[in-house]
Amino acid sequence: MKSHVRTLQIAFTYIGTIVGAGFATGQEILKFFTRYGHWAVLTILLSTILFIWLGTKMMVIARRIEAESYEDFNRHLFGDQVGSTISLFTMVILIGVNSIMLAGAGAIFQEHLGLHYQTGLLLTLVGSYFLLKRGISGILQMNSLIVPLMLTLSLIIIFNTFQIPGAERFLFLENDRSIFGAWMSPLLYTAFNLGMAQAVLVPMARHTDDEKSLVWGGIIGGTGIGFMLIAAHFAMSSQMPGILQFEIPMGNIAVRLGTVVQTIYLLLIFLEIFSTFVADIYGVTVQLKQRIPVKPSLITPILMLLCYLLSQFGFSSLLSVFYPIFGALSLVWAVMLLRTPWTTPPRISSSSGSSGKGNSLTSIKPVTRITRK
Repeated sequence: MKSHVRTLQIAFTYIGTIVGAGFATGQEILKFFTRYGHWAVLTILLSTILFIWLGTKMMVIARRIEAESYEDFNRHLFGDQVGSTISLFTMVILIGVNSIMLAGAGAIFQEHLGLHYQTGLLLTLVGSYFLLKRGISGILQMNSLIVPLMLTLSLIIIFNTFQIPGAERFLFLENDRSIFGAWMSPLLYTAFNLGMAQAVLVPMARHTDDEKSLVWGGIIGGTGIGFMLIAAHFAMSSQMPGILQFEIPMGNIAVRLGTVVQTIYLLLIFLEIFSTFVADIYGVTVQLKQRIPVKPSLITPILMLLCYLLSQFGFSSLLSVFYPIFGALSLVWAVMLLRTPWTTPPRISSSSGSSGKGNSLTSIKPVTRITRK
């Protein structure tokens, strides 16, 4: 029973980490899938397969090499020097994405609740600070509550869309864009999101005892991501092209479901943004603790302040600039993950205290950690 609970926690955390501001609001799905018309269903299927395969592979490898952070994982993929450089790029990307998370929270409060943009930013920052004090367990528990509600609401949206004219348009939408762009889009989208998700999935995998829970968690989580992708695409396709004008297109879909459902959905969008923000901040903090001689209690507030300053540039503008660039950089990372074997890396025997089993130390040189006395 305990292993089943852990499997679901892993699956929900996987989904919750991917379903951030751009996904939950609908912006990502519009940009990477829906705008490609009838190709979108097939490209969503491809993306789902990649999420299942590569997400599971990443977590299993991370557990086998005992990676404490995504830097340890990248050093395994690329080697020490290149891996450290890639990790620095990843950190910059995560900070940029966290700024987008904050901007998305501000957009929800301003566009749909009639409150000030800064209110959403500050509430997210304060709530994140207190949740991060609980570590990875707080992230697991939070996603175990939020994600099932989000999946349930996706079902409601699907059933509601069936009842309106144009529900079948997701299969026949015209596409005036290149086929090459349509099929590159899911590759870029999946690579970008997995590159970001490693910040939480790697340390979570490291602290999971049962590898079977990781495998099933990856399968269930990847399938859940695909289901939410197709649900949102299905709903937004029925409103094309008018839905392109909205900052939060899925919020406009929720309006049609009534005031109560709309309020719940907007709350869930905010909570998904919140959960991804917390996860990314956690991952960057873990990496920075390995690199710099600063008290951990100072790293998180400094990161949050930096994200707050960057979030002042707005949501859509940040999304349109950062995501394609970060997706292209992450594509290199995904290719390396594809090439890396599943098998346990070479191990060396412990020099002392060996009981004949020996294999306690990996051949991957760990990141130098700075401790304070």
